[in-house]
Amino acid sequence: MKLASLKAGGRDGTLVVVSRDLSRCAPVPAVARTLQEALDRWAEVRPRLEGIAAGLETDGGVEGVMPFDPDACHSPLPRAFQWADGSAYVNHVALVRKARGAEMPDSFWTDPLMYQGGSDSFLGPRDPILAADEGWGIDLEAEVAVVTTDVPMGIDPAAALDRIALVMLVNDVSLRGLIPGELAKGFGFFQSKPSSAFSPVAVTPDELGGAWREGKLHRPLLSWINGQPFGRPDAGTDMTFDFGRLVAHAAKTRPLCAGSIIGSGTVSNRDPDGGPGRPIAEGGCGYSCLAEIRTVEMLREGRPRTPFLRFGDRVRIEMLDADGRSIFGAIEQTVAPGGSGAAGGR
Repeated sequence: MKLASLKAGGRDGTLVVVSRDLSRCAPVPAVARTLQEALDRWAEVRPRLEGIAAGLETDGGVEGVMPFDPDACHSPLPRAFQWADGSAYVNHVALVRKARGAEMPDSFWTDPLMYQGGSDSFLGPRDPILAADEGWGIDLEAEVAVVTTDVPMGIDPAAALDRIALVMLVNDVSLRGLIPGELAKGFGFFQSKPSSAFSPVAVTPDELGGAWREGKLHRPLLSWINGQPFGRPDAGTDMTFDFGRLVAHAAKTRPLCAGSIIGSGTVSNRDPDGGPGRPIAEGGCGYSCLAEIRTVEMLREGRPRTPFLRFGDRVRIEMLDADGRSIFGAIEQTVAPGGSGAAGGR
């Protein structure tokens, strides 16, 4: 089953069920007006939504069917009670820490990193990435995320997998130039992590078939910058902590309410020879953020040469099934000046 939230209908959008091929959708006000409302009553609501989804595939008399337009979508949850992002791909953690001269403790291989992000102002999948200054080091971060039902405190990782209601993609934007100063204060990210954008569609794990196994999504995560292929790492490879571990980690000392979003962190693959990864142009899997390629360039050449994003740059993030069809729809964003005193420009 695939679900989305149209921007029409207020701050929390209007819930629609989307056809498997992403061509049609239907609002479901008699079942739930918003996705958060559906998640709050998931056990009751899910079978009814699944019936509508089945009807969309068979032209089974579903009311209000309309063309599905990703440009009209907000993120599936336009705002959420919780957005906690992990760093499940330790290859990525090692590289970005190396870039800022920070050692990586051995515990990072056994205990997930996680930060609590802002969840009150998510971007739609086609909304611009706004920044006041190009000098902030604007970076994409292509990730996978899950949405939970209610999760009790102290749940174990195996049981936590059963609390995952939906899967979606994320562009977890980072401002790399602001991160070192914030972390030096010892209190974590805040200004350096602006609003994130999620894929047009969120899907139930069963919709992913064999690609969803062992708490991981085993498909390449594709990204482009200005139309050029940038990354294609497999989201199921080199993922040190599966989503069961990540959800259980978030719920170790407190329960999570329905509609909590848990992210994987930037998807990152090593080279088969154990190296940090190579660009697509060199036959590698590429990267899911610019910080990684800049670190690799620094290690190889003594300095980074790939710039961070600038105003006017375009980012696309998508995942295809084994038959080449888009699973979640694409995140497509343009970087633009925004905020008081926006500076930079080409």
